[in-house]
Amino acid sequence: MTSAPSSLRSSLESARATVTAEVGPPRGADPAAVRRKVEPLRGWVAAVNIPDGQSAHVRMSNWAGSLLALDAGVEPVMQVTCRDRNRIALQSDLMSAAALGIPNVVLMTGDHPRFGDHPDAKPVFDLDGVQLVWTARTMRDEGRLLSGRQLDPPPSWLIGAVENPFAPPVRFRAARLGKKVAAGADFVQTQFVFDVPVFTRWMADVRDLGLQQRCKILAGVGPVRSLRALEFMSNNIPGLWIPDEIGRRLRGVPADRVADEGLAMCAEIIQQILRIPGVSGVHVMAPGFEHGIPEVLARAGLARAATDRPGQAEPATAGAARSARAAGTAGTGGGSGHAH
Repeated sequence: MTSAPSSLRSSLESARATVTAEVGPPRGADPAAVRRKVEPLRGWVAAVNIPDGQSAHVRMSNWAGSLLALDAGVEPVMQVTCRDRNRIALQSDLMSAAALGIPNVVLMTGDHPRFGDHPDAKPVFDLDGVQLVWTARTMRDEGRLLSGRQLDPPPSWLIGAVENPFAPPVRFRAARLGKKVAAGADFVQTQFVFDVPVFTRWMADVRDLGLQQRCKILAGVGPVRSLRALEFMSNNIPGLWIPDEIGRRLRGVPADRVADEGLAMCAEIIQQILRIPGVSGVHVMAPGFEHGIPEVLARAGLARAATDRPGQAEPATAGAARSARAAGTAGTGGGSGHAH
């Protein structure tokens, strides 16, 4: 079969704020572990990302996690990295995802093995993230492989990419997104946003290039629930930028209130982001705290969908959010940290 109709696609094409979330696959062979993580998100998010060897660590595969999410009634976004496969295997996996009914993919270069639990593993990187997006678009829209051979039938998934608005040189980051949009990205999920002013300037550059009219922008967010987590994120996630004020705020509350303060900050950031023209929604990353994502969304004023099926969260102030986004979103598009 080919990919099922995508509720993520429907959400991105609507006027609502789209919410996706990342679900880290388990380090083990228990299928119930995936179900336990995704079931609390049903109705709160349009789809869940299933990473591909998250942070270059061995975990349950992206396609297995995606199928388990589908079985639990939550639509998956299968992440695919270039780290571990050549172009033959990448195209085969993409084709197979469509055949198994996985309706969305997000494509990236991937973290180098030296960052993971097998630092001596040989990296592949036959393609990079931009080339993989172009490959997927060619497979879907032209019905052919990189070899030129035809696909019958072609896949029909929604194609996503990732971007880091904070990686130096910052002034070129919107143009880099432009390459992914030109290659065929329908939507993009960004690195964690902790510095809203810098992200706002990046979105201004995105709008200047008209990219938000061709690609939906989902801003990466997530709660920092401890000072230990703050230190780990600051030192171990490549390309992540956390302003000093975040640390000052977390250190300024009693130890037993740090987790709650982290949730409050995340909710505030979501509210600020959804007021930025051109932003279509948020991508929530909370490793090990997936069950707490609904609380973060509720604090931000995002309501659970009315039906008990994969759907999009709707902002309590939907009218204001729609008006703000309308200025920058005239058209439709066709983790953990990200390596692009």
